[in-house]
Amino acid sequence: MQTIEEFLAYAVKLEEEAANRFGELADAMQSCGNRDVAGLFRRLSDYSRLHLADARARSGFRDLPYMRPGEFNWPDLESPETAAIWAADPFLGREQALEIALEAETAGMNYYQRIHETTDDPEIRMMAGEFAEEEGSHVAELNKWIRAHRKGAPLPIDR
Repeated sequence: MQTIEEFLAYAVKLEEEAANRFGELADAMQSCGNRDVAGLFRRLSDYSRLHLADARARSGFRDLPYMRPGEFNWPDLESPETAAIWAADPFLGREQALEIALEAETAGMNYYQRIHETTDDPEIRMMAGEFAEEEGSHVAELNKWIRAHRKGAPLPIDR
């Protein structure tokens, strides 16, 4: 990352794609009657939309570079926090959905953490650290949900 504007362009795209993918997965699960998993993915889509709004708000007065989807240089084929598309399987169980979500959130956290650790720009370092911390809270929450699920306890999305 060379500039804070470039960092924010990546953050906006990452959160936008995460929100969209979790939303698509929620719709797919709802349409096949898998309400448990649909609710989980909808909650995660909402979390990503909140983080997207934060990234956009931080962009405020800045002119972000326009980048086409193929111009983003992600560590893998898709942005780090984009959940696996195979999560649209109508027979996906709740534990599998939680693990897919954990994998996506962990990838997002690691992405921001790598930027935090490797940039020379103090403003990027600060913001990447904040974004990594936010993703870390999602990872912690998902780990808590997985433990509760394995114990047979209700999850926050059940209430």
